[in-house]
Amino acid sequence: MDTLYINIERLCGRLDELAQVGAIDGTMGCSRLALTDEDAEGRRLVITWMRDLGMDIAIDGIGNVIGTWYGSKTDQTLPSVMTGSHIDTVRTGGRFDGNLGVLAGLEVVETIAERGLSPAHPISVGFFTGEEGSRYAPDMLGSLVYVGGLGLESALHIEGIDGTKVGKELERIDFRGQAPCPGPVPKAFLELHIEQGPVLEAENISIGAVDSVQGISWTQITIEGQSNHAGTTPMQMRHDAGWVAGEVTSFVRRLANEIGGNQVGTVGKIDLVPNLVNVVASRATLTADLRNTDDERLKEAELRLANFCDDLSEQEDVRITSEILARFEPVKFDDSLVREVIKFSKSLKLSVKSMTSGAGHDAQMFARICPTAMIFVPSKNGLSHNPDEFTSQEEIENGSNVLLQMMIQLAGLNHG
Repeated sequence: MDTLYINIERLCGRLDELAQVGAIDGTMGCSRLALTDEDAEGRRLVITWMRDLGMDIAIDGIGNVIGTWYGSKTDQTLPSVMTGSHIDTVRTGGRFDGNLGVLAGLEVVETIAERGLSPAHPISVGFFTGEEGSRYAPDMLGSLVYVGGLGLESALHIEGIDGTKVGKELERIDFRGQAPCPGPVPKAFLELHIEQGPVLEAENISIGAVDSVQGISWTQITIEGQSNHAGTTPMQMRHDAGWVAGEVTSFVRRLANEIGGNQVGTVGKIDLVPNLVNVVASRATLTADLRNTDDERLKEAELRLANFCDDLSEQEDVRITSEILARFEPVKFDDSLVREVIKFSKSLKLSVKSMTSGAGHDAQMFARICPTAMIFVPSKNGLSHNPDEFTSQEEIENGSNVLLQMMIQLAGLNHG
């Protein structure tokens, strides 16, 4: 059989069309927070494309959507080879993060189908609810439920940043399905994704063969002080929740630098009460995002942050409490699949390097239940979670063709 190649114009056309759903005016970006009306519209569009390809559609209790394609010689009793990602975005997101992995999966199916080929194993393409975690924590929510890492009932009762509940919003947008959770275990899971970092572009590498994902720790820290007049309260008599929040923010940065290596730390969200220019803040709520490829180092960072907050609470006479929003250990992907990514990249004359993902992905959840790997393509200037996020047509084509060759091998194709 001759080497197959995807149709890049068709794939980019779908990427452009999906990006119009929740489009941010004046930019290339889009905003589709999980389970919003925009997310629902995007879901319906992708499902339309799945149905156009003759795929069977299953929607489970957490709203994950799995489209499965069978050829004329497919053994429907065999586990599927699955690919996919997510279509929800952060509030100011780009058009490639997640979306590429889903729509490239559809392009793989269409490329195989139009050649009259039949897979021995079914081919499934999925998009998973709430991967970003921007509206409902934890991130990778849908895939976590799919693999049995979080019970469905617990997930349905999660409250979002706007006070809504996952279950109620799924019902509102009509995406609380009947397919069971956990879902069927695939033969293998592959995810094509933009790097969301600067390494591939800086080193002029076409493909990242992702061999691992760093561990993630999300903590919400609440500081309760005392509201008072900003002009009349002496500095030494203040219980300033805003100042304490600033100290915690600075410490997270120092902590990452002191531990070094792959340790990173971010305070990405701070809310103050009463949030007025001339009032000492009585309450501050902030998030700490800590990540490391080494779980022992990550535990060290978590402990040092907790100890710092305890000391600061006593020093400033404020009350500090914390809540774990998400905690995932580092993940190692299947060695044989990673080697296959490297092999097929080289066979397509593409430069490739093994690398770790700094971001969380649905694939890390599937690594719990089946052989899993990821394929990265470059991100211009390392930008992501930003309307200016960009990956070129050539880079999209390169990654999608590697995905295609991997899916062909794993599914085992025959002339139909």
